[in-house]
Amino acid sequence: MVSELAQYNIHEAKTQLSRIIDRVEHGEVVVISRAGHPVAKVVPLADVGRRTGRGSLAGRISYTDDWDSPETNAEIAADFGMLP
Repeated sequence: MVSELAQYNIHEAKTQLSRIIDRVEHGEVVVISRAGHPVAKVVPLADVGRRTGRGSLAGRISYTDDWDSPETNAEIAADFGMLP
């Protein structure tokens, strides 16, 4: 059985936006209509990888011993036309 998409007219969509977003966040697709004719579809975004906060890359990044040396910083400045 195919479930029917939730449908709101534009006025309802404006007044019920929070409810519509909640439904979409839970995987539903919502259609917005004008004068009974569908004009837009609100769909959930594809799940993207999210960082979990500070330190989420711990153990995945390594630095060379001279990563913050004056010589390295001068090279980077020169690359960007910012010679001291």
